[in-house]
Amino acid sequence: MDRPSGKLCAALDGSDRDWIVSMSRTLAPHAGWLKVGLEAFTAHGPGLIRDVAASGAHVFLDLKLHDIPNTVRRAAANCAALGAGMFNVHASGGSAMLRAAVEGAREEARGEPPMVLAVTVLTSLDREALDELGIAWEPQELVVRWARMAQDAGLDGVVASAKEASAIRAACGPEFRIVTPGIRPAWAAANDQRRIVTPAAAIAAGADILVIGRPITRADDPAAAARRIAGEMAHAG
Repeated sequence: MDRPSGKLCAALDGSDRDWIVSMSRTLAPHAGWLKVGLEAFTAHGPGLIRDVAASGAHVFLDLKLHDIPNTVRRAAANCAALGAGMFNVHASGGSAMLRAAVEGAREEARGEPPMVLAVTVLTSLDREALDELGIAWEPQELVVRWARMAQDAGLDGVVASAKEASAIRAACGPEFRIVTPGIRPAWAAANDQRRIVTPAAAIAAGADILVIGRPITRADDPAAAARRIAGEMAHAG
């Protein structure tokens, strides 16, 4: 994934199956990864993952698993069996749950096991939102603490805001993957994300894969938008 497009993950967020499959075919030549999230998965189930994978891009199955360790282990095994190249779990589930996710991913992998990522602090949460939840940590401190826990549990990386990427990189080293949502080009609207950065800034901060949705999928020309973002990432690298 040395090409800039190999670091780009287009988020296929929606409930319309035809739109998702059509968009996957449009974007696969321009994005190394395609994300299928909870909305799409609950609407259409495992068959959708196979349809998106048929486009030729790797699939990031974004279900944010969070349950008791045994349940997460079995769900992780199912994610691997579907052929997902990457899936995630909530770091807040604790180290035993995280280790179970890794075990499950290895049990049912067809060839190379999928990458298992821990979701740290959602990009929709800021200091005020954490206070409301009764969490006294600053977002960056909490992200780094959970990233270290995930690394110790054997996970491949984390999902985190690019604003914390450099701190994670310093704490967890060069091989730990950092996947960053909340990316918005300067020419796109922020929408409901609070802690956002541009693609170039995210790459410069140390992010490995950028997850970008509406600036690509809702553009007049999604393929052109993906190419434009990949170009911004190339200049940053």
